[in-house]
Amino acid sequence: MNGITGRIHRPGDAGYDSRRSGYNRVIEHRPALIVEAVDGDDVAAAVRLAVAEGRPVAVQATGHGPAVSADGALLIHTGRMTGVQTDLANRTARIEAGVRWRDVLAVTAPHGLAPLNGSSPVVGAIGYTIGGGIGMLGRRYGFAADHVRAVELVTADGQVRRLTADREPELFWAVRGGKGNFGVVTSLEVDLFPVAQLYGGGLYYGAEAVPDALAAYARWAGTVPDEMTSSVLMVQVPDIEAAPAPLRGQYVMHLRIAYCGAPEEGERLVEPLRKVASPLMDTLGVLPYERVGSIHHEPTDPAASYGRNIALRELEPAVEALLAAAGPDANAPYAVELRHLGGAYARPPVVPNAVGGRDAGFSLSSMSLASGTDLETLRAAHDGLHERLRPWRTGGALLNFLGVHDATEATVRAAFDPAVHERLAGVKAVYDPGNLFRINHNILPSGAA
Repeated sequence: MNGITGRIHRPGDAGYDSRRSGYNRVIEHRPALIVEAVDGDDVAAAVRLAVAEGRPVAVQATGHGPAVSADGALLIHTGRMTGVQTDLANRTARIEAGVRWRDVLAVTAPHGLAPLNGSSPVVGAIGYTIGGGIGMLGRRYGFAADHVRAVELVTADGQVRRLTADREPELFWAVRGGKGNFGVVTSLEVDLFPVAQLYGGGLYYGAEAVPDALAAYARWAGTVPDEMTSSVLMVQVPDIEAAPAPLRGQYVMHLRIAYCGAPEEGERLVEPLRKVASPLMDTLGVLPYERVGSIHHEPTDPAASYGRNIALRELEPAVEALLAAAGPDANAPYAVELRHLGGAYARPPVVPNAVGGRDAGFSLSSMSLASGTDLETLRAAHDGLHERLRPWRTGGALLNFLGVHDATEATVRAAFDPAVHERLAGVKAVYDPGNLFRINHNILPSGAA
């Protein structure tokens, strides 16, 4: 009757709780109904149903990046839309709305091709890409959104649209970087790259080595070629059996490396970092690209986590302040991750898009487990970290890394240049004037209060 062929779950139904819960449990929302879409037609029918019932639309695939609660909304769950088709001659892949990066890697890696995936293979490919996409090959090739050839999207009028650089170009521009503000993306066509292996892995430094290692990394990062992507995680490792024995219960700086050039050159480039101090663990070596997720080795079990993000112009002069706020002696209630940007991230793409943050040298994310902890207390701690780093901030942030307390209009504005945000608001006014798609880091339509 409503044109939806997938399952519909309402509060009290057997499948409701499992479908409303994503990876990040910091938001325990209760949508009015959940539609398990099986294709673009289902998504379109669900959008029309939401309009008829006067409900906003939320979208969830893996649930890694919730922004605001979807209480009372119609939640479109895309987990059953898992198709991946490749065009090897043109080095492209078509990926559906529920696809995780591991699904893409399984199809492309046997052919020596790589997508611009993120650090975790279990993250949803669509939300990651349309939010910009900072990954393991980004300094060489740019944001994932820079290499989207086509978008299939359901807009607020319930229509399925195919967008390209020549077909509805203004909406195509906005979706690539403006994330889910303009409709529900049902599939993307993305470029693939001839990368079959990496020189990659990690160096793990103990607490006593962290000050020297972080200072050395900050200097080193300014000297490396675009083929070198790297990041740093500073974290207190829990004393649990699941953690590697050399790291259990210790404060650790995990320096992650992904070099897409010749392995011997990668080895040479990393050598100065090995000489700073003896690492607790050294896992660097040649990796087949399908094992790229082992570099960051991020958790895969659901948890309630609180995260914030800021962009830094540079790192080297900020090292002392960062160590004071998040180093081994800070007893901070958060872990800190730095991702080296620059390179191709800083260059405009061939087909312009709305991605912000191209002026950043580094992305800094602060992350806490939120279970049993007052979020306002965590917010104050993260605010203190960010305030210490104010002299080196660009004033912006990276949209994909914004957290649940970053869903304010001011914070979302800061993720874009003012002219870009104004243009995005204009596109929103044309395609979603009623702000149906507002369960996100929302861009208000032009003229909205």
